[in-house]
Amino acid sequence: MRLNVQKIINAPGERIDFQFNLDLSDVEFGGLYPIQDPVVVAGTVRNIAGMLQLNFEASTVLNSVCDRCLKPFRQPKTVSREYLLAKEVQDEENDEIILLENDEFDLGDLARTAFILDMDTKTLCSEDCKGLCPHCGADLNQGPCSCKKKDVDPRLAVLAKLLEKDE
Repeated sequence: MRLNVQKIINAPGERIDFQFNLDLSDVEFGGLYPIQDPVVVAGTVRNIAGMLQLNFEASTVLNSVCDRCLKPFRQPKTVSREYLLAKEVQDEENDEIILLENDEFDLGDLARTAFILDMDTKTLCSEDCKGLCPHCGADLNQGPCSCKKKDVDPRLAVLAKLLEKDE
């Protein structure tokens, strides 16, 4: 979606409000496609004392899989961004200034990039998720597993052998 800001460039105090849906169902993360619901992008471009300021929020609900226990769950995700819009850029390194082309810019591409870059590399169903037992695969959130094998720190392996003799 391209947004033309020509009508507010020379009008301090004016604004343009926008809202649209973004389809990111084709975006893959770790072999999964978590963004099946539309991403709702809503925001404003304001002329503040001759400077154009863009604020937007992109939000949806992700279909995620916990990285510890492998259970599917739904997780809300919201990304907020703020940028300045300019006809020419002095500092090419500044990612917070968006260059206008013929008084417009690609808002859809900007929102898509911001949302994808803000995706988590690790997803958990809860902060206290215990995950799966590395030996038997039991879900430790349901309770302790029944396997007898426990990981022993290699530095303490000699002491573990002493305990085995006592049994």
